[in-house]
Amino acid sequence: MADRGGAAAGGGAIYGLGIFGALVYFWMAADGFWEHAYAVFQGLFWPAYLVYEAFQALRG
Repeated sequence: MADRGGAAAGGGAIYGLGIFGALVYFWMAADGFWEHAYAVFQGLFWPAYLVYEAFQALRG
């Protein structure tokens, strides 16, 4: 059987870069302490926010 660990590691690296980019994006948009704390949360769960915003855009 072929070892497919490399493919999984590549996907993890892409997801990790997405988390880092989302953290930077949300951090730059925040103003106060609590907004920065929420920016960390948003950065970790950015796919959920992306899907939510996409559905909102489709809705009209």
